Amino acid sequence: MHIAAFDIGGTALKMGVLTREGEFVAKGKTPIKNSDGDAILQGILSWLEAHPECEGIAISAPGYVNPHTGFIEMGGAIRKFDHFAIKQWLEERTRLPVAIENDANCVLLAERWQGKAAQMSDFLVLTIGTGIGGAIFCNNQLVRGARFRGGEFGYMFTDRPGSRHPTHYTMNATCTLRVLRSRYATHIGKSLDEVSGEEIFDASDAGDVTCQRLVNDFFNGIASGLYNLVNLFDPQTILLGGGITERPGFLTQLKQHLAWFGIDDYVDTVSHGNDAGLLGAVYHFNQQSER
Repeated sequence: MHIAAFDIGGTALKMGVLTREGEFVAKGKTPIKNSDGDAILQGILSWLEAHPECEGIAISAPGYVNPHTGFIEMGGAIRKFDHFAIKQWLEERTRLPVAIENDANCVLLAERWQGKAAQMSDFLVLTIGTGIGGAIFCNNQLVRGARFRGGEFGYMFTDRPGSRHPTHYTMNATCTLRVLRSRYATHIGKSLDEVSGEEIFDASDAGDVTCQRLVNDFFNGIASGLYNLVNLFDPQTILLGGGITERPGFLTQLKQHLAWFGIDDYVDTVSHGNDAGLLGAVYHFNQQSER
């Protein structure tokens, strides 16, 4: 059986065809401008049209996702998906079974299925991208929470709230790649789309003082969040995902900051890189179809 898998992000839609055992048959990726929900849905339908052999649909999506009903209460970076019954929408148009899970939960499931956490009972995942995501595995169970909001680590404070709205002091507002890019773009007088995270990290490595300061602030924010998580959950490990974590030297740099917090031995990167969301979505599809 072949399953069409989709990993929805604010800047790209990753697509794949996988077997139920998690073997990739095909892969694809398309850029998404301005977190355009309509473009994402069209990309999904186009991929399905190009792969008629698929007998099911597995989706990894940001936001508050009910994995049982397939209803997205809040779409994270994809605000078009707020209050959207995506499972029903796709099943009506494709006549295929659909399973959907939160994107960070999918990364976690991939690790538990075929990754570094396969034998672990207590671990966390933190994803770094357009926003900060997270997932919790405690006592051999995925923890979703009463309203499917468990693991929203991006809403942790990195600083004590001041006179602005509290959300201005969270990880999502202080140490995402989008924030890093925005701060640098403002400094050099460019638009956000003209600046990449890679450019900033490269400039920092080359000795640019401004970029070094921005990157250090970024790492300090991530380290602050990880410090909180270590002391809240006492995990065996925290696995980090997101494209930036695949950058050579990223983990070494982060651990240098974590040493100050005394937690540099707690973190590692995910096993499957950018494929983790697709793989975890298929694992969730398997779980749903067995019920």
